[in-house]
Amino acid sequence: MPNHKQNRALAAVQEVCILTAAVAVIAAAVYFFLVPSHTSVSSISGLGIVLSNFVPLPLSSITMVLNVVLLLIGFLTCGREFGAKTVYTSILLPFFIGVLERVFPDIGSLTDSQELDVLCYILVVSVGLSILFNRNASSGGLDIVAKIMNKYLHMDLGRAMSLSGMCVALSAALVYDKKTVVLSVLGTYFNGLVLDHFIFDHDIKRRVCIITKKEEALRHFIIHDLHSGATVYESYGAYNLEKRREIITIVDKSEYQKLMNFMNREDPQAFITVYTVSDMRYQPKV
Repeated sequence: MPNHKQNRALAAVQEVCILTAAVAVIAAAVYFFLVPSHTSVSSISGLGIVLSNFVPLPLSSITMVLNVVLLLIGFLTCGREFGAKTVYTSILLPFFIGVLERVFPDIGSLTDSQELDVLCYILVVSVGLSILFNRNASSGGLDIVAKIMNKYLHMDLGRAMSLSGMCVALSAALVYDKKTVVLSVLGTYFNGLVLDHFIFDHDIKRRVCIITKKEEALRHFIIHDLHSGATVYESYGAYNLEKRREIITIVDKSEYQKLMNFMNREDPQAFITVYTVSDMRYQPKV
């Protein structure tokens, strides 16, 4: 029992360290790239950059106030849906930004280019956000807005995120020139694409359907070499009603390559169809 408790404590400490590191990456992306670009790319920090032109407070303080207000609204409207992780990351982000403001005061653009600043921000922040999302956490901010819109407007969560992000991007028009507004909008769009790549691409699997004369060899290869499962269906050809058996398996990228190499070697004439699978669920009987 003590070992079990120690393992749980160790896992909790590891989780906190990973979340902290991810938020530090996001804070660095905001301070070193988003702030110098003056754009407001799909984040509460982006909105804070715009508001800093009207409110005599540092970005870290504005971001903290916005996150705390959104957390309170979230708890009042959506209950405890957000959890301790979102509270932790929402408070930690402005803290890290505040540290960077003190350590690197009045820092300018590292790239001397507004466009490159936006591009670097998108790439760096996507790393941090993907770590949070894959740990079932978020950075707060617009995620809370999106969940509120999802609950009360019955809007798809992804669409709600995009809409709230675009509203933040368009807020740049209150302060900055047309170029900055366009960069904010384009940055928000491409940020979503890059984030989808970081989050979902490593989870994408392939559903492979194979009709082959080497059925037994294929079944053995899938089970014993790929250590995967498969389903066998009986099928009939529409032309001559010839009875065939179709083997269907779901594999990841590396397994797919091994499977294709095996089929090219064993039966190059096999009939193979491949589908992309991004979500698999098992619904137990109730």
